[in-house]
Amino acid sequence: MGDVLRLSPAIWAYPDDAYENLKIEIILPGIEKKNISFKITEDGFYVKASKEGVEYVDSYSTCCPVNPDKAVATYSNGILKVTVPYQQPFEGAVDVKID
Repeated sequence: MGDVLRLSPAIWAYPDDAYENLKIEIILPGIEKKNISFKITEDGFYVKASKEGVEYVDSYSTCCPVNPDKAVATYSNGILKVTVPYQQPFEGAVDVKID
């Protein structure tokens, strides 16, 4: 097995026009959908994609907390597009018992 060239993919992350969702676009030329792994948490995401001799891999933090369970992704023509809603300010907040 030969050497693998590891590259950081070109990534754009920006809010939608209503500032309700984070839009992520990742350029992965020549990669088949089955060879892409994308993982997201509330404060970052990781992408890994490979084809013969080349591996695109990197991780990024997001500017604001997002809802990873509501992320939607599509892949077409070498572009992975992910849309994930931002968290509401008190979403997931926990009531603290006061003694």
